[in-house]
Amino acid sequence: MTEINRSTPRAGARDLPRPSGRALALAYLAACLLPLALAAGRHVAPAHPWEAAAAALGLVALSGMAVQFFTSGRFETVSGRLGIDKVMAFHKIAAWGLLLALLLHPVFYVIPTWTESRTLGIERLIAYHTSPHYRSGIVALAALVLLVPTAFLRDRLPWRYELWRATHLLLGLTAVGAGLHHALTVGRFSAGGALAGLWWGAAGAIVLVMAVLYGWRWARLHRHPWHLQSVTRLADRTWELDIQPGESTPQMDYKAGQFVWMTEGRGRFPLLDHPFSIADSPARPGLSLIVKEAGDFTNRAGQLAPGTPIGIDGPHGSFTLEHRDADALLLIAGGAGIGPIMGLLRDLVARRDRRPVRLAYAVGQPGNLACLEEIEAAKDVIDLEVMLLSEADAPGFTGEVGRLDPARLDRLLGDLARGRTLALICGPGPMITGVSDALIGLGMPLDMVEYERFDYRGALASRRDRRRIYRFLGLFAVLAAAIVLAVPILS
Repeated sequence: MTEINRSTPRAGARDLPRPSGRALALAYLAACLLPLALAAGRHVAPAHPWEAAAAALGLVALSGMAVQFFTSGRFETVSGRLGIDKVMAFHKIAAWGLLLALLLHPVFYVIPTWTESRTLGIERLIAYHTSPHYRSGIVALAALVLLVPTAFLRDRLPWRYELWRATHLLLGLTAVGAGLHHALTVGRFSAGGALAGLWWGAAGAIVLVMAVLYGWRWARLHRHPWHLQSVTRLADRTWELDIQPGESTPQMDYKAGQFVWMTEGRGRFPLLDHPFSIADSPARPGLSLIVKEAGDFTNRAGQLAPGTPIGIDGPHGSFTLEHRDADALLLIAGGAGIGPIMGLLRDLVARRDRRPVRLAYAVGQPGNLACLEEIEAAKDVIDLEVMLLSEADAPGFTGEVGRLDPARLDRLLGDLARGRTLALICGPGPMITGVSDALIGLGMPLDMVEYERFDYRGALASRRDRRRIYRFLGLFAVLAAAIVLAVPILS
């Protein structure tokens, strides 16, 4: 797309109220600690403190496993205000915590025996892992042992993305299903009463989640189809898909910078969809997606035929300018990250935003640069300055060769007030880490540096990420403290 003149943005873009991060943290604590509270009201035979701690670990971990289905990034109520970056980071860190808790769960049970006799302690631990009586618990633990590392190593596994997602879902369902069975059939506190009711309620909630994600959304993808209007080559292995709603499909109300889950063909199914940022302004009907060939699905983008049925689920994400108080904007795109950056730029042009806008666009080779004519034309409408970078040089390339280092960022910012400039970055994980940290080092407030990525290599390395991790660890420390405090009550 090269047009600059666009109509006035549609009114009514959805702006549903979403809970704050603090409210979600409190809700998470309440969900994980509710089983402990219900167990404290149960009258059971006295147990050794280590056994009580083991039971508490199991109760909290099982509840946390159920909550994982709601922190998968697919529910806008959870991820909308926080952004998919924060939600997915929490989802991954929580998974490691749950795995550790469940690994310790049987170990804590045998500590009293171990302290009296190591031989008997080992025999008891072996019995826990081999007895048919505890088989569902072992199945749950085995599923989690497979699930968490394969998620961490996803980019290194020789699996298609769709196969990995299907495996991840099946392992997750196996882990929580077997865990619920274990609690209801073996758990000393879960055999009956309100706690048993809670586990049945959790099972029902997970079934409902699956029905919404893979039933109701599947039906909606087919009831309200979109269609591929055109495919345009923008650069080397980079394509723009113009997608328009079908006759029975309403226009999508979204904010520039958000993303959708997209699947194509007659067999549209949510398990086969992929996330793509909307490279468009809400001022224009339909959707534009900029897709760079980088995998099994995206490698076929240029071969899609006009008229292909498209399934769209969205909008999602908080990588937008809504509710942002800033006097100037710094847009930074790395490679395929040009998608949401172009969406933001196109919307700024459509609204004729008066704020200074600075754009840095970095690629590996000059042939990967997309939308250059449109970016140049935007200078006639808004206050825009552009820095193009390529790691490799080529004949005719007039941009800068190298990476977006602190010196270049400082030059691009110029005399813009660092405390009043909002930076929005999208690109590969390592680039986001380096650029975001460099901007903070140049005096930009940490809360004025925002980013979004779908490539999670290095996703926990930036200063913003580390602050996020500390907050997450604080949340888990509260859970650990609650378990310790619950031991005397459960003993």
